[in-house]
Order: sequence, then C-alpha cells, then structure tokens
Amino acid sequence: MNNTEIIHSIPVDPLTGSISVPIYQTSTFVQDAPGVHKGFDYARSNNPTRQVLENLAAKLENGHAGFAFASGLAAIDAVLKLLKSGDEIIAVDDIYGGAFRLFTHVYQKFGIDVTYVDSTNPENIAKNITAKTKLIWIESPTNPTLKISDIQSIASIAKSCGAWLCVDNTFATPVAQKPINLGADIVVHSATKYLGGHSDLISGLVITTNEILSEKIKFIQNASGGILAPFDSFLVIRGIETLGLRFQKHSENAQKIAEYLQTKTEVDHVYYPGLADHANHNVAKKQMKYFGGVISFDFKINDENVASEFIKNLRFFKLAESLGGVKSLCCLPSQMTHKSIPEATRIASGVSNSLIRLSVGLEEAEDLIHDLENAFLQLEFHNNQDKNPNRATIN
Repeated sequence: MNNTEIIHSIPVDPLTGSISVPIYQTSTFVQDAPGVHKGFDYARSNNPTRQVLENLAAKLENGHAGFAFASGLAAIDAVLKLLKSGDEIIAVDDIYGGAFRLFTHVYQKFGIDVTYVDSTNPENIAKNITAKTKLIWIESPTNPTLKISDIQSIASIAKSCGAWLCVDNTFATPVAQKPINLGADIVVHSATKYLGGHSDLISGLVITTNEILSEKIKFIQNASGGILAPFDSFLVIRGIETLGLRFQKHSENAQKIAEYLQTKTEVDHVYYPGLADHANHNVAKKQMKYFGGVISFDFKINDENVASEFIKNLRFFKLAESLGGVKSLCCLPSQMTHKSIPEATRIASGVSNSLIRLSVGLEEAEDLIHDLENAFLQLEFHNNQDKNPNRATIN
C-alpha cells in the first residue's frame, strides 16, 4: 500500500464533508425505537471514530476486520482470551517483556502453558508442537534483538497442526510487512508506536482474517471493555496519514546508524535486519519492504554500568520507554522494557546486560551519528582517565 492508498483509505465524513475524521465524544446514541438505531447504541460496543480506525487497520493489513484497544497489551490480552485452560502457546523467546509478563504471570495460572523457542528456525516451532498447541506467537522483528522469523514457513506449520498464528507487526508496520499475506491468522500492533507515531497516545490493534475470528474478538472486546477512546482513535488515524513517509525515513536513518555502529571497536554486536551479516537478512529482504527504525547493540564489556554511562552522554537520543516516535529514544532493556523477564531467560534469548535499544527518529542521520560518536568519545575519555592512577581530581 503506497502513500496515496493510505491517505485515501481514510474517508471524508459522509455527514458533513469534513476532511478530518470527526471525534464522536459521546457515551451513548439516541435510538428511534428499542433496538432501532443508526448502527450505534453504546460507545463501548461501537463508536464512529473508532470504527473508522478499525476499518482502516483491516485495510492496511489486508484483513477481514480490525479492533482498537486501550493499549497494545490490551490487544494481546484479547487474543489470549481466545484460549481456554489446557491450551498451549508456542512463543518467540525474544519476546516483549510486557507480553512475557502477561503470558507467564497472568495466563499460566489459568492453565495455559507457554513454551518459548527461537523462532528464527521454524523447526524449533515444529518440534515443540503438541496436540494442545492452539496458538503460535511471534514478533518479527523481535523486541529488542531484531530477530527475523520466516512468517510464511511458520504459517504453514501452524495450519498443519490447526493452530492460529499471531504476528506482532509493531516493529515492521503494514508499510513494510503484511503478515496476513504471508499466512498469519491474526496480527497485533502496539499502535502507541509507529502507527500513532508522535509519542502522544497509548493504543493497540488486533486484525483478524476471517469472520469466525472477527466475531470472537468483537465479543471479547465488547465483553471485556478495553476499548480505545474516540480522541485516541482520532490521533492514531492522524498518525497513519503520514505513516508511509515517516517509516521510510526512520528506516533510512536506522540503516546509516547501524552501519556506523558496526565500525565501533567498543561494540560487540549490532542487531539490525538491514545489515548483510544479520542472521536472517535474506528472510527479511524477502518479506519486508523496509527494515525499520529500531537498532540494538551491546558492548564488548558486558556491563550495564558501561551502557548506562554511554546513555547519560547522549543528547538527541532521549532515555525513555517506548519507540516509533518522531524523536529518537534509547533504553536499556535489562533495566527497563525487559526487567520483568528473569535474568537467565533474558540473557539466553540474547538480551545482554549491556544491550541498548535505539528508536531512530526523524532527525538528520548525521546529527544522530554525531550524538552517538560523542557518547563513545566520552566513554573512551573516562576509560583512559581510569587507567591513569595519578590523574588530577577535579572538584
């Protein structure tokens, strides 16, 4: 879907001709008679502003229907409510910390077991499937080590065992990747990130592929009530208008920065699917149009204190949770987004103590590289100072 298609997928208001989608800030709708109305009765069940967003989400992902929730985790929670006690999930090992917390600390106590595997090799999924496997859950790229999974191959495995495949498409967005076209049954987004794009809202989306799944998610959305408010729906719609332009620029900047980071002797590994030495670079090229705006890297000295010192010296990359906004952000996953994951589990999945995640914004790439270079120089300065026992103390 190109920029023209995205922009003109957002309808003009049929009632007034408004070029922007109106915000229907109402809790209820007047009915002509009991049960006779204009398609809206109560705003938890449906709202005209939210409906535009949900239809837009379905169109962007080539799905049957879309559903907007109050957060990305609320969207994930709605998908998990498709399951029942005794069902099993196979999930990517390098999973978002909030999803891990929800899977492990909320749903496992209800009898839904989760097996975490390295999904970059589809065989790891195939060999862990049992008769109880009902859901395969992957992120591609993953958060935060940017692992790439072959969605089409995993979709074939899911279909062969009668399980649903859900793909978290937050890092790629429908501009770069369409999991449903590759065989996925469900797609989720934290629309907080690239879809909203301006770090000013919290939102989640679920997109389904068929009427049966759509009816199930719609029932869960209405029954559980974790819906997205009209104003936030409007903000996501507004963000989507510029998604194509923004995501292309995010990706171009990230590619330049990833290549720069590869030149730094202090860096142990750079994680970015646009790099030729990325483990599944060829798979990424096959299923993605752009490689995205998130980069992770870690230090040869695997010490979170080194990473923290580096972060303190950054100017343009602001230390904060989240990603996908206009302004560049950085975080230390071991102490922030993935702190809820046990250390041994986190490290086994590739998230080292010194790993830094960068959300590359829309600033000039040269300015961002200069910012990183300055932080590296500050690290080198402090290291040299530490090696000099006779250095003067500055008071």
